[in-house]
Amino acid sequence: MTTNTPETAAHTRDTADTEAQPEAQPEAEPEPESAPSVAEAEPDAERDADSHPVRFWAVPHLPGLDFDPFLAERLREDPVSRIRLPHGEGFAWLITRYEDVKLVTDDTRFSRQALAGRDVTRTTPHFVTLDAAVGFADPPDHTRLRRSVDKAFTSRGTARVEERARRTMDDLIDGMLRAGAPADLMARINGPFPLAVVSEITGVPEHDRPLMGKWTESLLTSAYSRAHSERARAEVGAYFTGLIGRRRTNGGDDLAAVLAEAVETDELTLEEAVATAVLIQIGGAHAVTSNSATMLYALLTHPDHMARLRAEPELLPAAVEELLRFVPHRDGVGLARIATEDVTVHGVRIRAGEAVYASYLTANRDPDVFTDPGRLDFDRDPAPHLAFGHGPHHCVGPALARTASRIMIASLLERLPRLRLAVPRDEVRRRREALIRGPEALPVLW
Repeated sequence: MTTNTPETAAHTRDTADTEAQPEAQPEAEPEPESAPSVAEAEPDAERDADSHPVRFWAVPHLPGLDFDPFLAERLREDPVSRIRLPHGEGFAWLITRYEDVKLVTDDTRFSRQALAGRDVTRTTPHFVTLDAAVGFADPPDHTRLRRSVDKAFTSRGTARVEERARRTMDDLIDGMLRAGAPADLMARINGPFPLAVVSEITGVPEHDRPLMGKWTESLLTSAYSRAHSERARAEVGAYFTGLIGRRRTNGGDDLAAVLAEAVETDELTLEEAVATAVLIQIGGAHAVTSNSATMLYALLTHPDHMARLRAEPELLPAAVEELLRFVPHRDGVGLARIATEDVTVHGVRIRAGEAVYASYLTANRDPDVFTDPGRLDFDRDPAPHLAFGHGPHHCVGPALARTASRIMIASLLERLPRLRLAVPRDEVRRRREALIRGPEALPVLW
């Protein structure tokens, strides 16, 4: 149900790693301008890797809503380019144009499963994976795994969770009002609310949700050693093994129950069911926490847009879609894919065995698809952004993620009509160790 869902279970920084982080860039939003690439100038002239220098991409931790200038440059000047990231071996292709990203992420010749055992160039030194999870599978295994998961994300299931989510949001705002201003939205709203929503879907009872928060922190931030993250993976795996086992006898309509039934009928192995539950619980809570906070930061730093939403609440669905497109949800890119045969993308030959990254961030800023893409525009003509991914590995619960965002924004704007930042925008610190980009704290007044 996440935006640009992390389809690894964890990316972790070894605590012995002392590589200095690059300096943050000044807040700005460089615009990818439309300019013909060599491939566009010569659409029939196939080029291969030898015509592309390998560019090192440090992947800086940028402040606020800044868009990575390296990504903007690749989209503008060389939309199928070769990169090397701080860790791993060799080079990878970076795909940036909207149509090319759709092609790569929907083409079975680009494999996730082939990543197994590969030391592909990447942002972090290690990633702790759940190899049996849906994020690492290719069709037909992916189709089988996904079929079971989709049963938990029906309209009936979403409606059930939505009702409880509204009550949860009201309770959280009540608590924030009782405590008084200023308040940290990350602690009061953006942390507990997504965790509660995702846990309703997965079937994690309320008294166990603090454990989920601890495991999410351990698995999806790079502040811990590999050993710490491996231990957290084992603990959360054991938890869901027990939860799915209990659901085999007492049933239900949450994800744990659906997966238990799939194990019972031999549609899934227990290992596959557990890995999938962990991926959705941990990845969903982390991504929605960070994404929703960044969306609120965007509104708080665009007061005219926030005022308009208060005056025109019917605009909220379109506003959420535009925020999903506009907000830079991560540093870098997600999981790579491996080409299983030679494939030509935008006039460039990618050879079998080469790694490929597809950037949903640049796809959502492609000027051939979105006019003035660096501007937050609630009146933008509808266009299918790729914030929830594309192809077989697209987000499993976009409807629920949209619903949670709408409930959060609508409730805060309605009940806190003078909501505003309690500090200047450049004092809002962002988390530097998280997989999904978001504020460390979001202090507000009302």
